[in-house]
Amino acid sequence: MNARSWLYVPATRADLLAKAMRGDADAVVLDLEDSVPHARKAEARAAAAEAVRERWPKPLWVRVNDVAGRYGTADLEALAGAPVAGLRLPKCETREQIALVLSHVDAPLHLLFETALGVERAYELARAAPQVALLSLGEADLRADLRVRSDSALDWARGRIVVAARAAGLAPPVQSVWTDVSDIDGLVTSTQHALERGYFGRSVVHPKQTGPVNAAFTPAPEEVARARHLVASLRDAADAGSAAWLDDRGRLVDPAVVAQARWVLERTG
Repeated sequence: MNARSWLYVPATRADLLAKAMRGDADAVVLDLEDSVPHARKAEARAAAAEAVRERWPKPLWVRVNDVAGRYGTADLEALAGAPVAGLRLPKCETREQIALVLSHVDAPLHLLFETALGVERAYELARAAPQVALLSLGEADLRADLRVRSDSALDWARGRIVVAARAAGLAPPVQSVWTDVSDIDGLVTSTQHALERGYFGRSVVHPKQTGPVNAAFTPAPEEVARARHLVASLRDAADAGSAAWLDDRGRLVDPAVVAQARWVLERTG
C-alpha cells in the first residue's frame, strides 16, 4: 500500500484511535510496545484484540512487543485468528521470530530493524516469508545499539535497507519516526531527504506531523505533469524506433529516467 503517513496510537487509548481514524493519516498503527507501560500490557493487548475485529475507514496495523519476550508471545496469542491488517515486528533479527509470528497470525509483516544484527540480515529477513511486506529502521534503538550520536551515522544503515527492500522485490522502506514533535521544519527536511534516499512513507507519533509528511510524499502538480510527459515521450520514441532521446531542454532521456517518472505517477495514487 502507498501509505504516506503511519500514525502510532497507544492501544490503551481508544479515544485516540477513534480520533486517528478521523484524521489525515493514511494508516494507523496500534502500539502494544513502547507507548504502553508494563503494568498496562494486558489491558492494551485485550484492547488491540478487540479493535482489529472492528471495521475502520483506513488500515489498522498492530505493533506487537518483541516476540522473543513474554509480552510479545502473549500479544501473538491474543491476536491469533483475528483479522489483522498487518503486524509490525520490532527488534527483528531472525527467521525464527518471523516463523513464530506467522504460526499465530497470518498477516502482512512490517519488519523493524533496531539492532546491528537486524540490519546485517535485512535482505535475508526480507525474503524469509511471502508475508513480509515492508521494512524500516527503528532509529532510536539502532543508534543506541551502535553507540553513535550523530544522525548521519545511520545513513549507511538507511541505504542498506533500501537496497534490501528493492532486491527482495518489496515496496520502498518506511522512514522511522521524527521524535522532536515541536520541530516541524526538521521533520520536513528529514522527510524530504528520506524520499530522495529511496523511502516512501513515514511513521509519526503526533497528528500534527501527519500533514507535513503527507505533503512531502505527495508529488507536486508540475512534477506529475513532467512525469506524464516523459512516459508519453517514451511511447513516441518507441514508435520512432528509439529507446533514448534528447528532451526539449537538451537532456538525455532513456528508460531509466522514464522508470523514475513512472514511480512519480505511482505515488499520485
